[in-house]
Amino acid sequence: MAYYILFPEKDSTIYSHPSRTLLNSGHDEILEIVKEKGSVDPRYYPSRVLLKFKSKEIKFAIENIVGGITNFNNIATASLQLYSTEHKNLPTALILNAYAVSQSWDEGSGRYSNIPTGSNGVSWIYRDNSVDKSAWPTSSFASNTTGSINVSGITKGGGTWYTGSEFYATQQFASGDNLDTNFNVTSIVGKHYKNIVGSSIYPIGVLNNGFIVKQPTTIEENTSSSFGEMKYFSVDTHTIYPPRLNIKWDDSIHSKQPSAKQSGELDVCLYRNKKEYNQNEEVIFRIHVRDKYPTRTFVTSSNYLDVGYFTTKSYWSLRDAHTEEEVIPFDDNCTKMSADSEGMKFKVFMNGLQPERYYRLLFKHINNEGTTIYDNKYHFKVTR
Repeated sequence: MAYYILFPEKDSTIYSHPSRTLLNSGHDEILEIVKEKGSVDPRYYPSRVLLKFKSKEIKFAIENIVGGITNFNNIATASLQLYSTEHKNLPTALILNAYAVSQSWDEGSGRYSNIPTGSNGVSWIYRDNSVDKSAWPTSSFASNTTGSINVSGITKGGGTWYTGSEFYATQQFASGDNLDTNFNVTSIVGKHYKNIVGSSIYPIGVLNNGFIVKQPTTIEENTSSSFGEMKYFSVDTHTIYPPRLNIKWDDSIHSKQPSAKQSGELDVCLYRNKKEYNQNEEVIFRIHVRDKYPTRTFVTSSNYLDVGYFTTKSYWSLRDAHTEEEVIPFDDNCTKMSADSEGMKFKVFMNGLQPERYYRLLFKHINNEGTTIYDNKYHFKVTR
């Protein structure tokens, strides 16, 4: 029943296009994985995306929310999600890769439309800015790292990252797929944590310099084709779709299966809903489940006061009330409801939701009669 969300502290696109090798786009609303055609030549030049999440938030999530690194390693999954926006001219199949960045970088406050392109943040050539000029290595990389690009006509640079299967995630998209990313970066986040708390070094831990997202090297080095444009919302977006790091695990406890409603129509009510919650709250929602048509019995108390239960296959989901975007989906492993003597319950961490917006809760119940979705228009607002 646990779904904890972190948002980036910084992100940026870096461009190898000859007109933009010094460009910083740290405050752009869009992140781009594109191959731009040269202004005076037929080559196509790739871009890459950098993102970083705060070390203190990763540490807090693992220690205080998940319950420690052992729980994180054994039961949790961390996924890097970027929400797609406008895409153009994509092939029928494509691949994106994510790596752990091996050197620090500054976000800057530049934009794609900057003139001149020299700036105060990360670019294809520099990790910091075009004044201090701390260049990304292009050869003689530090042990266990790699980077740059090696193809005629493209300026070397574009970041450095750790090598090895535990520092890498990949995702393949087929024609018609949702192009939101969902990289499994559990191993990388675990490596970041071990360095944060114990200063562990490769391969046990690595400094948290974030992630780099890019196309495979063979695609980037093919300068004769564009392979289309993939665009994603950045942390500076004015929408509800900034990138996020989802940490998910199943901590549900359900000891009431013998009392679960295996058949019949049900009335499902959410109670203890305050309608508004501060963005720093951790809220336990409770659900009252009862038969819609209780069997008549002769007792001194009302049948409507009896505690009812969903089966162990019961889940919750959260949508943005305005856009209908599924913020937290029904997840067989991570949005299971718990049960105790008062009924069904689940927890929502409000700091993973965009403030000053309304959200709607839905419930799914699977029993002997099939699957039922309960959408009773239960709304709440997250406030600052």
